[in-house]
Amino acid sequence: MLKNRTEHSEEAQVIALKALAFLASDEERFGRFIDVTGLSPQAIRRQAADPVFLAGVLDHLRSDQTLLYLFAETENLLPERIDRARRGLPGATHDL
Repeated sequence: MLKNRTEHSEEAQVIALKALAFLASDEERFGRFIDVTGLSPQAIRRQAADPVFLAGVLDHLRSDQTLLYLFAETENLLPERIDRARRGLPGATHDL
């Protein structure tokens, strides 16, 4: 069971890193993310490996349905898989 949880967490982190790259690939999307988080691009780079930060990246995507669906389409993922990934990172609640 621990192996499955670890694998799920790793997969969740990969999806969140892809989400961060997706945000950074567009100036407007990344600018909004910076505005919402209050972080500088340098701070974002430093925190990119932190599972708590990555959870926040997925929360940001999930807060905007259009953005969520665009990311899901870009990565050929079902939006539900992004929700599952979020549950695999710190701070998730059962109602996600």
